Amino acid sequence: MKFKKLIALLLFAVLLLNMQCEDDDQPLTVCDATTIIDNELYENAQTAFYNLVNVEINENCLNIEISSSGCSGETWVLELVDSADIFESNPPQRNLKLVLTNNETCLAVFEQKQSFDITSLQVEDVNEVVLNIEDFLEPILYSY
Repeated sequence: MKFKKLIALLLFAVLLLNMQCEDDDQPLTVCDATTIIDNELYENAQTAFYNLVNVEINENCLNIEISSSGCSGETWVLELVDSADIFESNPPQRNLKLVLTNNETCLAVFEQKQSFDITSLQVEDVNEVVLNIEDFLEPILYSY
């Protein structure tokens, strides 16, 4: 009788271990902020002066590095705003703008990095989109 319970327990354990989600192999990417899709905000946003140091895509995150004057950069608020327009080209294109709120009045220059989740910028029925970021000379190709 103990042998049957042992076999049933082993069989249950094997079945339990065999139940795996296929998505477990994909790493979970967490970005610092989300992208805002708002044409009115895109058209009317006022931004503090900044220099765009670097832009790169890592999975579904757009990594941005900027520099600006300030006391520490700790109070800066950086937003990525999409115009909500999708330009029909091959691949499609989207226009983006960085909006920096910087109320620091010191003359030192600091750099800050922030990542934005860009999954909301994906266009249906295609697997890539060109991102045109205002004040960044090169378009960025986002493949997904």
